Amino acid sequence: MGQPVAVTIKRSAEAGRVRFELNRSLTGQEHEQYDSAPDREDTFGAVVAVRLFATGGVRAVHVLSNVVTVDLVPGADAAPLAQIITDLYQYWKPGMVPTVPTA
Repeated sequence: MGQPVAVTIKRSAEAGRVRFELNRSLTGQEHEQYDSAPDREDTFGAVVAVRLFATGGVRAVHVLSNVVTVDLVPGADAAPLAQIITDLYQYWKPGMVPTVPTA
């Protein structure tokens, strides 16, 4: 359930930097800059930053509207990061077991 995000990877002229262009806006016209994983996931930009930093291959994340710019750790591959962004709104995937809230 949910809808995949279409992601296009654009290499930057600056080594170690990659841009992910999405088919939807995450932040509107607000900039969000992260030099480490944020403590709170109160925006979509923060959620994607937490997930990207969790890979260990990211030094910094900047989100503006539908563009996520990532500074990579030297030697890191950008391809797996695109899948993290694609799955951002996927709440249900084949093989997942539903959780039942307990009262």
